[in-house]
Amino acid sequence: MDAIVTKNITKSYGKHQVLKGINLNIKRGEIFTLLGENGAGKSTLISILTTLSRPDSGNAFVLGKSIKSAADNIRENISVNSQFVTLDNEFTGYQNMKLVAQLLDIKDVDKRIKEVSQRLNLSSFINRKIQTYSGGMKRRLDIGVSILGNTNILFLDEPTTGVDPKNRLEIWKLIRELRNEGKTVFLTTQYLDEADKLSDMIAFIRNGKISLQGTPEQLKSQTNNLHRITVSTKDLDLAEKVLSENKIEFKKVSDTFEIQDSILQTALKQLINANIVILEINPVKQSLEDVFLNATKGEQQNENN
Repeated sequence: MDAIVTKNITKSYGKHQVLKGINLNIKRGEIFTLLGENGAGKSTLISILTTLSRPDSGNAFVLGKSIKSAADNIRENISVNSQFVTLDNEFTGYQNMKLVAQLLDIKDVDKRIKEVSQRLNLSSFINRKIQTYSGGMKRRLDIGVSILGNTNILFLDEPTTGVDPKNRLEIWKLIRELRNEGKTVFLTTQYLDEADKLSDMIAFIRNGKISLQGTPEQLKSQTNNLHRITVSTKDLDLAEKVLSENKIEFKKVSDTFEIQDSILQTALKQLINANIVILEINPVKQSLEDVFLNATKGEQQNENN
């Protein structure tokens, strides 16, 4: 059984349709990352999956339970960390955690708070008031509060936005640990390097639909219709001259020439005829940033998600 399954989820606000038929299958024990521009529908989808909002049509199943008929059961098995820190500034870190632990009816509250504090390196400031915390400290504590309940699925909505590098690495470490323990992490992020390093699976949302999905390596291995021809150093100038004279479009990168697939054979023929030594021919591997730009190209929505 998958952790999360969505079937043709749609959602509109007034005349604005935010989600236009979302279909996803998220496996248990994986880090799933949803990427898209602001207003693409990421937070709206999270709101539906966490039972805070209802879809206009379609359905979703969390650990096999329908969001429409088993919302209470679903809420017992998930935890949500939103974009915005929800801590009480007048309380200490310990008091914030204790309040939530009591609301969750956690047994042996102090023991559980100690476990989470040590795990996220919160112990040195857990008894200080939140108003004295840095942004990174607040985010770490906020995530600590989210994992108090030890739930099977954790939703993290941009957990490292505005966080300094040290705290960011602490959060990355925790996310990996949760996955290794068999928990499912549903992640959104503004940072493509974060998605690349953490994700088992990535999906791009564009205009309310999933436009592309796959593992980071699968996504980056798409060639974007380009090949890179490497020639010997002594032939560089001649190769450039031959390609230019034959009006073959190229981009020179160090000792290589990037050529569109549609004219690759023509380019190779001209280079071989000129007795140019060709060392390698390889497809161009995209960065995740290239994939993101292509997958979200044309995004016109400017509404808040």
